[in-house]
Amino acid sequence: MATVSFERVGKVYRDGTRALVDFDLEVGDGEFMVFVGPSGCGKTTALRMVAGLEDISEGEIKLGGVVVNGLHPRKRDVAMVFQNYALYPHMTVYKNIAFALRVRKTPDAEIRERVETTAKILGLSSELGRKPAQLSGGQRQRVAMGRAIVRNPQAFLMDEPLSNLDAKLRVQMRAEIARIQREVGATTIYVTHDQVEAMTMGDRVAVLRKGALQQCDEPQRLYEQPVNLFVASFIGSPAMNLVQARVESAGERLACTIGSQQLQLPDALVARLPSLRGFVGRAVAVGVRPEHLLDATIAGDRGDGSVLRGRVVTTELLGSEVLAHIEVEAEPVVTEEVLEVAGDTDRALAEDLRSEARERRTTFVCRFPIETAVRPGDDARVAVATDKLHFFDLQTETAVRGG
Repeated sequence: MATVSFERVGKVYRDGTRALVDFDLEVGDGEFMVFVGPSGCGKTTALRMVAGLEDISEGEIKLGGVVVNGLHPRKRDVAMVFQNYALYPHMTVYKNIAFALRVRKTPDAEIRERVETTAKILGLSSELGRKPAQLSGGQRQRVAMGRAIVRNPQAFLMDEPLSNLDAKLRVQMRAEIARIQREVGATTIYVTHDQVEAMTMGDRVAVLRKGALQQCDEPQRLYEQPVNLFVASFIGSPAMNLVQARVESAGERLACTIGSQQLQLPDALVARLPSLRGFVGRAVAVGVRPEHLLDATIAGDRGDGSVLRGRVVTTELLGSEVLAHIEVEAEPVVTEEVLEVAGDTDRALAEDLRSEARERRTTFVCRFPIETAVRPGDDARVAVATDKLHFFDLQTETAVRGG
């Protein structure tokens, strides 16, 4: 296995469309790296450039420290797994997995040993005599992976390999692919538009937008410390709630005013984000995750200025919890980035955001325990975990950080 390095890589198509901009990233030896982002963000283009299926307009790509810009795809020693499996329907599972080795004229004994070892890893040992049409979708996907694993390439490249599977099988295969990658120890770049897939599988996740790398980090850090509004709105399901507010001075403390309501900011938060004092008197974007919005009737009103009042629009019963959609009189954050994320998943949601902006109202999604008594039409009190608030500069759309 080997490292994969992108050094100021760019891609411009003949019609002038720029698909990748100054892309700098190193995928470590044995690392599982996930590229995620909305449609057209450049993630698949980057993957295909590693494979040699797309020309590189600018910069360099290195495999194991060797520049491969002009190297033919066959000589790059990478294996690609596609979303449509690309299996030979007339061949058995054994022959499909062995195909690349036969092309290389590998001795029969070695082929058998490598195919059987690979089949054991993939749980396909009892399926070697069957043909693709006799397999389930998940089994076919594992055969496609087997064709890649058996070659012992420098890197695996996976382009949305689970998109053709149903929801239940996708969840199962996510765990399978992660297990197999750990067992094989293969350097892997995995492309998906599904941020849940990205967060559950990757050692690190690279978030792309319009050909530019926005942030690359471990999944939990990406979730807890998004660098800008785009990452904040893209990562998380349900998404982070975003609302416009004003930072104000309340004696020696700080507060943020949301519509006509005010939240007191805890000293620990201000100490962690001292630059927040520079935003006093200015509008900012405030973000809060659904799990940090609590049913005040259950959590208790602590009298510390951390409760918002609103009206319950709808509720979603999920068995172990309730997603309560609560409308608050406040202006939502409707930037190009936020609308892009919303529109990529649900055009109606993007239009709802525009409508809310016109009417100066924001709907918060809250994770309430199953014991909650809130119902659509009720007035509700929401306890905000104010120490978990995120702040973003509305001008630059970057996160407010410490220092």
